[in-house]
Amino acid sequence: MKVLVACEFSGIVRDAFIRGGHEAVSCDLLPTESAGSHYQGDVRDLLGYPWDLIIAHPPCTDLSVSGARWFADKRACGSQYASVAFFMLFARLPHVPHVAIENPVGIMSSLWRTPDQIIQPWQFGHGETKATCLWLKGLPKLEPTDIVGGREARVHRMAPGPDRGRERSRTFAGIADAMVDQWGAL
Repeated sequence: MKVLVACEFSGIVRDAFIRGGHEAVSCDLLPTESAGSHYQGDVRDLLGYPWDLIIAHPPCTDLSVSGARWFADKRACGSQYASVAFFMLFARLPHVPHVAIENPVGIMSSLWRTPDQIIQPWQFGHGETKATCLWLKGLPKLEPTDIVGGREARVHRMAPGPDRGRERSRTFAGIADAMVDQWGAL
């Protein structure tokens, strides 16, 4: 399967698919943190290729409800409209049979449609909470693989700092493995 993991600098999802025997590429404006097949640049450069699966993690800064108090400013400067348009770019890919768009709870539920699924890290072996919405095209919902306790809100409680956004955007390895196991056989 040819897999594009859009807006991923960590390589977590990409590497999980490669370990699963797939041809996977990550793409981000940032360089990758782990050696592997990575395109540093605009993902729109790659959307014309014949991908079997695209897993997109569009930036959530202007979309997430955690930033709702700044929505008026984001609308006024146009950044929220640009973020919505970028998100919808993935939602409207006619030639890609399987698409997953991942984002936290945010405005896309009311502007476009409710997500197909909301998952938590604790359903996939990580004792943490981080509600993650999935909008799916041609894909089944992810089934939990390892429900664990703990349920710490570590990501939510991260202190402000220069790396906070990068750390909050990482996909948990258990979720990436579930994607490979459950979507990689399609």
